Amino acid sequence: MALTPSADRGAPVLARQHRLTRLGFGAAPIAGLYTAVDEDTAAATVDAAWAAGVRYFDTAPHYGLGVSEQRLGAALAARPRDEFVVSTKAGRLLVPDDRGGSDDEAGFAVAATHRRVWDLSRDGIRRSLDGSLTRLGLDRVDVLYLHDPEDRLDEALATAIPALAELRDEGAVTAVGAGSKDAAALTRLVRAGGLDVVMVAGRYTLLEQPALTDLFPACAAAGTDVVAAGVYNSGLLAAPDPDPAGTYEYDAVPPPVLARARDLAAVCAEHGAVLPHAALRFPLRHPLVRSVVVGMRSPAEVRQNAAWLDAPVADELWAALEDRGLIAAGAATATAAP
Repeated sequence: MALTPSADRGAPVLARQHRLTRLGFGAAPIAGLYTAVDEDTAAATVDAAWAAGVRYFDTAPHYGLGVSEQRLGAALAARPRDEFVVSTKAGRLLVPDDRGGSDDEAGFAVAATHRRVWDLSRDGIRRSLDGSLTRLGLDRVDVLYLHDPEDRLDEALATAIPALAELRDEGAVTAVGAGSKDAAALTRLVRAGGLDVVMVAGRYTLLEQPALTDLFPACAAAGTDVVAAGVYNSGLLAAPDPDPAGTYEYDAVPPPVLARARDLAAVCAEHGAVLPHAALRFPLRHPLVRSVVVGMRSPAEVRQNAAWLDAPVADELWAALEDRGLIAAGAATATAAP
């Protein structure tokens, strides 16, 4: 289903040109998130996503200090531009830095050639987009998100969101939004108006659904679409048997969270499913969720995620999860993913 801008701005914009595929390609891993990925593997991973029918690709300057944008742009360079959607993000500028070493502190196995500087001013947003277009090798992006604004909401509302809207009105981008793992912050931004789409990371997943309380009703009222990211909760739900040495919120897994993930996995197994299959399919059951963006680092991961997306999950599984209090009331019957 295509992205549509808020109702008070008239006819859909992206709907005239693109479809946002149900599976979106998250390009952080090809920039060395957690572990290094070489350029050939990165290119092959994007190629595999294209072969699987993925046409929505998401990136950000933050991912690998621009490496994600560079690699994604190179891999898409030969593709017909009108056949895919690209989103990137603004809020952090990349400033050259000769300190050496790697970007391990931010979780990326790449050389620390730059440092990140927060800048939510009008000029900062525009400079961020210009830098992204250069790294991507594109003349436009389709969606520009404000990235992780939760600790700077007053500034976001005062300068960044108006700057995004200005770029949209000028035709420099087609749609604007905000991406965050903070559902309350996204709710405040949506209620302020002006956003076409939000990317909610980790807050509407099989493990937890706080976005249902305020964010989704606010999006429904404003005509703001939702993209669900972080649906494996930083990796915890990515394996059939959750690993105590895995990651949650990009950190160690708290014991209660691990126990809940294992309960989810056990119910999935009872109904002939594996945990990551159910985790991928679950967000798309909600009518507001247009796409699930999944970070992928290899062709094998792409093929596996595409297969899970195409394979249905028995309705009885959702009902069982709700009956046992493992998903929010009503989530089991929100809507059936096609």
